[in-house]
Amino acid sequence: MGRGRAHGGLTVTGFSDHGRDGGESPPTALFAAGDISRRIESLAGDIARAMGPEFVLLCVLNGAFIFTADLARALAARGCRPRIEFASFKSYGSATESSGRVRLVGEFPGNLSGERVLLVDDILDTGRTLLTARMMVEDAGAETVATCVLLDKPARREAPVEADYVGFAIDDVFVVGYGIDYAEKFRYLPDLAHISG
Repeated sequence: MGRGRAHGGLTVTGFSDHGRDGGESPPTALFAAGDISRRIESLAGDIARAMGPEFVLLCVLNGAFIFTADLARALAARGCRPRIEFASFKSYGSATESSGRVRLVGEFPGNLSGERVLLVDDILDTGRTLLTARMMVEDAGAETVATCVLLDKPARREAPVEADYVGFAIDDVFVVGYGIDYAEKFRYLPDLAHISG
């Protein structure tokens, strides 16, 4: 996977630092920006065909904000006009292990009745967050609910939920970059990188 960069006692593998360490070649990312872009284009084609031009794109904050923005633009290029909404849930805090408890932070969109909704999250891990969010969308009266995740960790699943659209399936590793953080760090990375203690 290439060399990693030490950061606060952690090692980030796949950090594309573009040779800032004395001209060394940058390590290979888990998924490089180009790979992510191509996968989003493919997902957008599948979603546009299934969802049609008008639907609600509900982004689960905070980790999915970049993924959602890029997906929305790719959908627009295919003639879709999604209304974009946001909801925030907490289950990690500042640790790399989920607390097992999912709670809504702030308000949940209240105008989903009768709508077709695409729920977008960064990682399908234990499944608790996606299941909670999907149930809330259903309880809000949505006509249909589809789910899309950037990353899927099947080995971590605890809740009975699967995503309708998946960017990449990965092993049980902690990933940062492309909007995904560790203790609010590394969201800015253009690639997806593996982090280890």
